Amino acid sequence: MPTYEYKCERCGKFEQWQSITDDPLASCPTCGGPVKRLISNNVNIIFKGSGFYATDNRSAEYEKAAKAESGSASSSDD
Repeated sequence: MPTYEYKCERCGKFEQWQSITDDPLASCPTCGGPVKRLISNNVNIIFKGSGFYATDNRSAEYEKAAKAESGSASSSDD
């Protein structure tokens, strides 16, 4: 479930876990005063599994060429 940030005039900022389909809170759970939902910048995205990066699904020919290239680059650096 996403975490939403709210601001209460009396209590200050607080976070609330809510379903995406839930309505925003109208009152503070601590004091009962009015609250305003804030726009948060703490977006955490987790990619699981393969296929998210261009390097995940390279052909065998590409991998072979990359190994040959990296091997020749490391020997030329000496």
